[in-house]
Amino acid sequence: MQWCKSIIAFAVAKNVKEIVFIPYAAVGFSYAEYTTKVNNAMAEVGIKVTNIDDCENEIEALQNASAIFVGGGNTFHLLKTLQDKDLIEHIRTKVNEGAPYVGWSAGSNIASPTICTTNDMPIVEPQSFNALNLIADQINPHYTDKIVANHGGESRAQRLNEYLAANQDKRVVCLPESTYLEVSEGKIIYRGNRNGILLNYTSSETLLPNAII
Repeated sequence: MQWCKSIIAFAVAKNVKEIVFIPYAAVGFSYAEYTTKVNNAMAEVGIKVTNIDDCENEIEALQNASAIFVGGGNTFHLLKTLQDKDLIEHIRTKVNEGAPYVGWSAGSNIASPTICTTNDMPIVEPQSFNALNLIADQINPHYTDKIVANHGGESRAQRLNEYLAANQDKRVVCLPESTYLEVSEGKIIYRGNRNGILLNYTSSETLLPNAII
């Protein structure tokens, strides 16, 4: 959170009263631990989140939320849990009504129509790959074009191009570290301190900071 905490604080400046945190991407450590980490990281900018897993009625908590934070971890575990708890439509409705949505890593993956461009291992099986569909494009967070020496597997770009070969009408927004998408008033703006990439089946486009997608 070091590089982005002030950005997050600005995004939710008028919506800090009841921020619900969804920690379901956590695997191998508790949701309570995850919530504590987020609160410790955001305390400096006056933000405190409530762990949705502590709420007696999760749907009611979302309906009353001023903003929704969704943490990173394993995307498949996150999506399956949201589906099993029947929370997908409630999150989508709340965000479409104007509640700010802040998602990082797995939390950004599920903002896409599907999770098909996640980097994660499918450690559990969700009901489907369909996600929140808050934006029309797929997201690939933590994007890098680096290749480890003597690594025999495909590069990130090759994997994403496989997705596009099988889904030729789709686009993928590649987000390197310290970059993000700002969605406001119908516009999607690429933000950050380095260039990103917008991939489609036939070409790729460099995304400069502040570019409208």
